Amino acid sequence: MRSSSSVSLTGGRGSGSVRLISPPASPVAVLVDTAIEYLMVKKDFQAALDTCEKGLESLASAEQEESCFKNGELKAALTIVGIQALAELNQWRGVLSWVLQQYGETTKIPAKIIQMCILLFVKVGEWAVMKDAVNDWLRCSNNMSQSGFSTVSELYLLHILLPMGRKTEALELLESDVGQVAFTEEQRQAARSLVDLQKEKIASLSDPDPKSVAATTSAVSHKDSSSERLNPVMRLLLRGLTVASVRVRSISLRRVFLAVMLLYLLLIRMDPALPSAFPWLLHLHRLLQQVWNTMFGPYYKGKTQN
Repeated sequence: MRSSSSVSLTGGRGSGSVRLISPPASPVAVLVDTAIEYLMVKKDFQAALDTCEKGLESLASAEQEESCFKNGELKAALTIVGIQALAELNQWRGVLSWVLQQYGETTKIPAKIIQMCILLFVKVGEWAVMKDAVNDWLRCSNNMSQSGFSTVSELYLLHILLPMGRKTEALELLESDVGQVAFTEEQRQAARSLVDLQKEKIASLSDPDPKSVAATTSAVSHKDSSSERLNPVMRLLLRGLTVASVRVRSISLRRVFLAVMLLYLLLIRMDPALPSAFPWLLHLHRLLQQVWNTMFGPYYKGKTQN
């Protein structure tokens, strides 16, 4: 015998059946879905931004204390989509001010939105834009209980302070209340090591090894003097071979090139095995090509025509 009080999930019309109907979505939630569709599917970024602003205006005018948490989530979702739309519209410079219009104060911005703003401005190389805002946000005691507080602190340290060269501020952050809350002792030690490495790197760039500087200067000076000495020798050698081209046509080509090579090595006195000799050997190759064209080009051209 069937019970008359059975529950039907298919929405039957029996006297004892119960029909499960999902509650209708709020108008602002619909606007969130619409904004996401404009952004991700239709690629209409201006329409996505306009939809977000419309939803944010609706939330600002609503006074529903019982659904404050839900409104906060909807506001964060609309703000995130709006940030992405502004970035796609190449209006990233106004992102921080636009976010502040929605939340009023820097310290009231949710952690996930602060993280998004940091990543955006780091990507375009504008670290300084977020420096003061993030510092104020971290110093607010109410934000230390947020789940994303440690992530914001890490982004601030690694992607703002260190790239800007603020090593002292980075060390102070690690020892402050912010560092004590955001990082473990191992993480703070690793961050200190990272700061020390950056100090050593900057010191090596600003004060390089004197021996390496002297060696580089000597190599450049030697290259310049060799180049100055090589050019007139090349011109003299080419001129002499051009004048004597008629007389040497009967000589073996092999002997001519051998004589040119020996004369070159005697005048320059350079070891061909050295790496520094490679540019000059390339110079010699071009010279020999010129000698060939000047001395034997007309001869072989005439011989081919005959």
